[in-house]
Amino acid sequence: MYKVLITDPLSEFGIQQLLDAPDVDVVRKTDLSPTDLLEVIGDYDALLVRSQTQVTAEVLAAGKKLKAVGRAGVGVDNIDINAATQAGIPVINAPDGNTISTAEHSFAMLMAVARNIPQAHKKLVDGTWDRKSFQGVELNNKVLGILGMGRIGSEVAKRAKAFGMTVMGFDPFLTEERAQKMGVINATVDEICRAADFITVHTPLTKETRHIISSREFAKMKDGVRLINCARGGIIDEKALYEAITTGKVAGAALDVYEVEPPVDNPLVGHPKVVTAPHLGASTIEAQENVAVDVSEEILKVLRGEPFKNAVNLPSIPAHVMEKVQPYFTLGEKLGHFLAQVTVGSISEIEIKYSGELTDVDTSPLTRTVLKGVLSFRLGEEVNFVNAPLLAKVRDITVTEQKAAQNKGFTNLLTVALKTTQETRTVAGTRLNGYGARIVKIDDYAIDVAPEGYLLYIHHNDRPGVIGRVGSILGENNVNIATMQVGRRDVGGDAIMMLSVDKPLTAELLDTMGELAEVKSVTQIEL
Repeated sequence: MYKVLITDPLSEFGIQQLLDAPDVDVVRKTDLSPTDLLEVIGDYDALLVRSQTQVTAEVLAAGKKLKAVGRAGVGVDNIDINAATQAGIPVINAPDGNTISTAEHSFAMLMAVARNIPQAHKKLVDGTWDRKSFQGVELNNKVLGILGMGRIGSEVAKRAKAFGMTVMGFDPFLTEERAQKMGVINATVDEICRAADFITVHTPLTKETRHIISSREFAKMKDGVRLINCARGGIIDEKALYEAITTGKVAGAALDVYEVEPPVDNPLVGHPKVVTAPHLGASTIEAQENVAVDVSEEILKVLRGEPFKNAVNLPSIPAHVMEKVQPYFTLGEKLGHFLAQVTVGSISEIEIKYSGELTDVDTSPLTRTVLKGVLSFRLGEEVNFVNAPLLAKVRDITVTEQKAAQNKGFTNLLTVALKTTQETRTVAGTRLNGYGARIVKIDDYAIDVAPEGYLLYIHHNDRPGVIGRVGSILGENNVNIATMQVGRRDVGGDAIMMLSVDKPLTAELLDTMGELAEVKSVTQIEL
């Protein structure tokens, strides 16, 4: 018999399959203190929680029999993932269970802001019959812009089309073929800002998506645009949103999430043109049942030694394989992350080539790290080592692996190529004794760069003085250059510079460097 401990309240229906399993003994103790949990966890094969229980390194160490930890929901902030991975304990979550609930909630918020329903309700409850102050707009024949066409954004698109809306979608992984299948116009953020009557965001919160809608974007929008955020606080710049509402550029907004939660002294809360809710996207009976069902099913599979999919940490890898590939995990992830930052267009294919001694082992764990590096640049914490192949598949990204005995002078060589709707870019890396991970080739340029920190990738014409002018601009702006590498094909032809610097550059400084006559492009990369 397997013993499963549930320490947070969960739907009875959601855990029914655990309760019915003949080989599982379920114990529910939802009032355990941290000390109590440490005392009892050693008796259990699996632990099932929501957000209340803190699954610390101490808890995991005390759980000598633990085969899995399940989180009935998406976020795993309350679980020490690193400690679980080191202990070989899979951490299971339920990333799909709240998709429909969040999509429906987003659409409800869209309709509420279109028709001023909460404001009209409050006034009538307060005793005033007012039919003149709450004139709304129809959704029919309006343009809805969706930033983020993942699971939730795609479901919102379906509902919008049923209401007669034209849907424009932005997603760095959205191809024309997939957009056509969904009946969505594949667009850029700027195109959506200029054309949309309503804009809803459904991206993860990452460095790239933080304030993806701010003053610059509001300036491009139609007068009277309306915005909805049921994804993550911080995707829309709240200060800029407040100013846009005050000036009349934005006719209304609907917010379920905030940059600081709960939102204390937030001028958007209580504003007559803003519909607000306290982070209710997943707060439905069905969603809570679904996440419990999903995680219960996965826990059963882990306990019974069956294949499982929704783990957020690295699955078990045989020791002899781990010894060979683990030194390349960081390199693989950073090569993927590097390419994601320099490549333009929607990704359609990822090709990973292994050369040298790496051809003798199972490289699938290493492939997962490369995929995580590529996808996490846009999808953030949504991506992990386990789900990266699935996330690539649902976005119609083809992943291919090749192995070649030739290693071009390196003991091992890892080469990654990204094919997009606009270009194909390649980067190769290896590990050098005494130097660690190195990038040794970018496209057709030989180079030697440590993949870490802040890097500047500059494509330029090979002319005397270019390097000096770049260095002068950085020096004048108090930016210190740690290392510099130059690669070229022919004297006087195309060349690249890779500089590692001590701090990130401002957009203005990047523009200044890009204006140099010999410079073709400047890309800032963070690894």
